[in-house]
Amino acid sequence: MGLPRFGRPKNGVEPSSNLYVANCGPAVGISHDDIASVFCKFGDLKGVFAADESGTRVIVSFSEEGSAQSAFKALDGTPCPELGGRSLHIRYSVIQPTPKDKVSDTIPVSINASDLSIPGLYLVHDFITAKEEEELLQAVDSRPWNSLSKRRVQHYGFEFRYDVRNVNTRHCLGELPSFVSPILERISSCPTFKNAEHIVLDQLTVNEYPPGVGLSPHIDTHSAFEDLIFSLSLSGPCIMEFRKYENGDWRPKVASSAVTETGSPEDDSNFLRRAIYLPPRSLLLLSGEARYAWNHYIPHHKIDKVNDRVIRRASRRVSFTFRKVRAGACECKFPQFCDSQR
Repeated sequence: MGLPRFGRPKNGVEPSSNLYVANCGPAVGISHDDIASVFCKFGDLKGVFAADESGTRVIVSFSEEGSAQSAFKALDGTPCPELGGRSLHIRYSVIQPTPKDKVSDTIPVSINASDLSIPGLYLVHDFITAKEEEELLQAVDSRPWNSLSKRRVQHYGFEFRYDVRNVNTRHCLGELPSFVSPILERISSCPTFKNAEHIVLDQLTVNEYPPGVGLSPHIDTHSAFEDLIFSLSLSGPCIMEFRKYENGDWRPKVASSAVTETGSPEDDSNFLRRAIYLPPRSLLLLSGEARYAWNHYIPHHKIDKVNDRVIRRASRRVSFTFRKVRAGACECKFPQFCDSQR
């Protein structure tokens, strides 16, 4: 059974036992437990749920309507010291029925890429050692970070331009740093990656995700990079979800590795959906269909449920994403997602 689906009434003033609360959540460093500790003072709570993928809006569900009304009157528009002094924006919310043709809010999480049946998706566990992981983290932490809205990044080889979702091939930042040379050599010799033997990866993006911060659904820009995209996970674990939209009813912009809001995919039932657990020191490869046709994203929350296990994102996650910058137009077999062919 998935979690209940909540909606916000048009006027948001008709009382109910559920509150839609904006300007708080894991993406701004406020956990669901923190939120519950504030709202439970007004009555018995059924739970605190993510309202959407933003990580900044939640549903607070009370057992009694009167408790919700008391919380609304006390907290709406008022800075809350227990939640970092943030002013909460609150409206009433109602439970919406889940149509039979809608997907569940929860899906099984696989450990192995082969279980997802996505062509071109591979995952190698323990691709590096714990000592190598520590050395890589020390290497990037000794270098300057660039701050985005919710995370920090470093670029090597070529800088990714988030405003145009592409790279400027005329502006090379130099060769990739020497501390990743052993990783590149291992990629080229790994038997799992049959097409990587001769590829020269020349672009590296290092992302640092604080606990609770994820990545919105996107497909890496086709015209920016070639087929093989490798992502090495360090420090903290996460769940990555993949979605393929078959009928074109909801077709997102071809995005980049930037945090790009692409709409509300949960409101569409016409897609395939898969999820995989990425443990520290694992290496993910997106190629072929997995790279060109499937959106991938990381949900914005601090707790991941992997089948029967609950795994808390207690530490930051750092990812090393290696790519080959494309020189010409993309000629992939997925023109509906391809910026070169549209």
